[in-house]
Amino acid sequence: MGFSPVNPYETDKFLNEYLLFHYGAADEVLPFANGPHDALDYAVRCVSQCVDATKLAPDARGLDVGCAVGRSTFELARLCKEVIGIDYSQRFIDAVRALAGSGSLPYLRADEGALNMKLMAHLPYGIAPERVRFEHGDAHALRDGLGVFDVVLAANLVDRLAQPSRFLAQLPRLVKPGGQLIITTPCTWLPEYTSPDHWLGGFVADGKPRSTLDGLRAALAPHFSLSSTRDLPFLIREHARKYQWSMALATTWQRQ
Repeated sequence: MGFSPVNPYETDKFLNEYLLFHYGAADEVLPFANGPHDALDYAVRCVSQCVDATKLAPDARGLDVGCAVGRSTFELARLCKEVIGIDYSQRFIDAVRALAGSGSLPYLRADEGALNMKLMAHLPYGIAPERVRFEHGDAHALRDGLGVFDVVLAANLVDRLAQPSRFLAQLPRLVKPGGQLIITTPCTWLPEYTSPDHWLGGFVADGKPRSTLDGLRAALAPHFSLSSTRDLPFLIREHARKYQWSMALATTWQRQ
């Protein structure tokens, strides 16, 4: 995650919002019939719609960088024999470790003002938790000894890093030749997370607009080729009548 003076991802507010975002049932997140239901289950769709399971061997390894509270990490464990989830928020890591250990975790959903609803996050059905482990870590400087992976996922991470290029520069050593890299981002570049001189896109360079996709292409060449792009909507519930609806750019890359 980012490096603001007070990391918002260590707060109760963000922990509860992300537990709902990752594990909330459809009616718990969005009870309105006319709401954007195609934006639910984003953490699941980052895997189910972006990873090509046909290219993964039975002993495949997966890495989820910026895993937050771990739903995508668990989903990767449906496809991979071993998965590591890494996040900069110790609160997030502590929460998902507790969930993996006990199978459930209580949290609060904000409804209105000081009104909250007690909910329970549950380990997704059919998941083998022994395939997954979670680590506190910095995406800018991933630890030595992680090894190489058949699939690496970085969902909604790059535009929350202080120096996203430092993270991207590590990927050639982490993705094995022929392996898959999935990067999703809503391209929300904000100076409180990333100084503008480190943005991958969203600015004019040499008289031309530079998009986040342009920046990813430049940073990942020559080690990766772009396989596909798609739009992935997602929805974060703040309270009963306020939501963040976003459209992430999802890119899939193949390691050369």
